[in-house]
Amino acid sequence: MENKTKRKIDMLSGSPIKNIILFALPIMFSSLLQYNYALVDNIIVGRYVSTDALAAVGNVGSINSFIIGAALGLTSGFTIPVAHAFGARDSKRVARYSGSSIIVAISIGIFIVIIAHLVSTPLLKLIGTPDEIINLSAAYVNILYFGVPFQMLSNNFTAISRAVGESKKPLYFFMISVFINFLLDLLFVKRFAWGVEGAAAATLISHIIAATLTGFYIIKLNPDVQIKKSDLKPNLKIAVEQVKLGIPVSLQFTITSVGTMCLQSAVNSFGANVIAGFTAAGRVENLTNLPMSALGVATQTFVGQNYGAKNYKRITKSVSSIFLLDLGVSIAMSLTLWLIGTPMVSIFMKEQNSEIMQAAQRYLLATVQCYSLVAILFVLRNTLQGLGFTYANMIAGAGEFFGRISIAFVFSKLIGFTAVCYAAPAAWLFADIPLIIIYLIKRKQLIKMENEKEKEVLSD
Repeated sequence: MENKTKRKIDMLSGSPIKNIILFALPIMFSSLLQYNYALVDNIIVGRYVSTDALAAVGNVGSINSFIIGAALGLTSGFTIPVAHAFGARDSKRVARYSGSSIIVAISIGIFIVIIAHLVSTPLLKLIGTPDEIINLSAAYVNILYFGVPFQMLSNNFTAISRAVGESKKPLYFFMISVFINFLLDLLFVKRFAWGVEGAAAATLISHIIAATLTGFYIIKLNPDVQIKKSDLKPNLKIAVEQVKLGIPVSLQFTITSVGTMCLQSAVNSFGANVIAGFTAAGRVENLTNLPMSALGVATQTFVGQNYGAKNYKRITKSVSSIFLLDLGVSIAMSLTLWLIGTPMVSIFMKEQNSEIMQAAQRYLLATVQCYSLVAILFVLRNTLQGLGFTYANMIAGAGEFFGRISIAFVFSKLIGFTAVCYAAPAAWLFADIPLIIIYLIKRKQLIKMENEKEKEVLSD
């Protein structure tokens, strides 16, 4: 296993910052490609269908985060033991946990498809979706949800690959699936005029292709994940362990998404033009979010592998440097968002007016002013997740929920749309506070564990 590891980025030795950056770059591009599923849908629907269609697709974002985010959060927890086992050089445990994660992902994915179709329309009504777009939103989302099991599988296969130190291969597979999504979007929406249903069908097919390609790589081609048929048999003990790790991450997505849905209901009260501007600006902001998110995922892999290898000192020394790096990236992304954010918003729309553009500009300005808060969130949340303390995600999610709820139900009524624009920064702040406290506690524990390890070495 050691010889195979050398062909990849070695998180257990060398410069932590250099390794994390090199590992994060493919993750950032992979995330960009995954994000393009929604981005391409938004651009093509907005330009070739109508502003109402764009608002309809954007309107389901909070519900998608609630349902799909919860599903993908589970898979993030499933593969934490894979990174620990890989760091400990235990190839049998790597295969066992990887195989179990595949079976659990399929089973839960099918269950979520059924639930999603039952709750999608009631949720659209609950968030106050305007009458003129509710049918479009329902048509789009009900096709999209058939892709949940495939999204869970591709996300799970990708997480396994990253857990064993390989972040490049998933990038290649997502490049293929996103290119196919783009071609199918043009074919279904522009050529066949299938509207939002065509955009959803294109995305569904792309998810199936991504799951197939990433699965073939993990099961057949990855030398560090030697999955046998016996590893694919249901193992209740391992499945329960993985689900326990996944549930807090999933709940974090769920709690945050409930807050986002409440916020969406506040946005919906301002009409379709504001929804469209808010949606387009949110898509642009998400693009500048990707570098920080990628560094966070790379940090989780770094921490997970070193925790499995009992390199506690390497973790505590490196996290401070990672934090400073991510803080610098957040400042650079703030400047980028400020300079090119508004021009990029116009890409999403065929029809533009002053109300749409003003809503987008106000949202972007609020984000620029507070972007460093999200850097803290990504570093600390992923560090704790890499250590296996996934309950921190749930606590942070509760903080985000409180931030968004206070905006949606209190401040938006007092100061209008300006309050909505500061909902995300408020959510980041209330998530950061508990994460800082938890990390400082865990840092002390890691230092204690390192001291005990050194005493054992000296006594031997």
